[in-house]
Amino acid sequence: MSELTGTAATVVLLRDSDAGPEVLLLERPTAGSFGGAWVFPGGRVDPEDRVEGEPEAEAARRAGVRETAEETGLALDPEDLVPLSCWIPPENIPRRYQTWFFAAKAPAGDIHLNPGELLNHVWLLPAEALDRHRNGLMQLVAPTWVTLHSLTSDASAGAALARLADADPETFRTRPLTGYEPATVLAWAGDEEYDGAGGASGDARPARHRLVMDKTGWRYERTP
Repeated sequence: MSELTGTAATVVLLRDSDAGPEVLLLERPTAGSFGGAWVFPGGRVDPEDRVEGEPEAEAARRAGVRETAEETGLALDPEDLVPLSCWIPPENIPRRYQTWFFAAKAPAGDIHLNPGELLNHVWLLPAEALDRHRNGLMQLVAPTWVTLHSLTSDASAGAALARLADADPETFRTRPLTGYEPATVLAWAGDEEYDGAGGASGDARPARHRLVMDKTGWRYERTP
């Protein structure tokens, strides 16, 4: 099992619109990490974010506030960040950052992007971002896509944050599945193939917790 490279933080900023809650997405340059993708504000945890003896999630919380300010110019209160999820990449990834996702109500103010690190920004309904991705107009990575998918049913930013605050943050320890080529399939705990047991359980409705990514579109499958 390969060791984790470090810890990172991501902040999903939400604001209300007439059509429902919107999220802030930032466009990365084609060179560098997540080249060309649209992502939420965030970055890795630095030494100054850490306090000895505190959980790693608290260091990630401070890093999320710092990175949001650096990338967008928006100032957040660390206490306003609601833990959403924790993502752990597959073991075959060379640089594996455990990434904590937080959600927060966007403060008032204009967006001021960090020059050279970001190209553009946009506020979108989660469903609109997924539509742009499906139509080839916006590149998303799996954690961003799944997070957006989870926010499509909320009626307001407040409702989304209240729902998240009532739930325990979920850990997504990602494992790719084989045998589905040319599609790429990523699985998480709860999928019957997650532990390498294969898909021959014989159940009428096999357990699923996966993201199927192929040329016809991406599909999140999860059984209760």
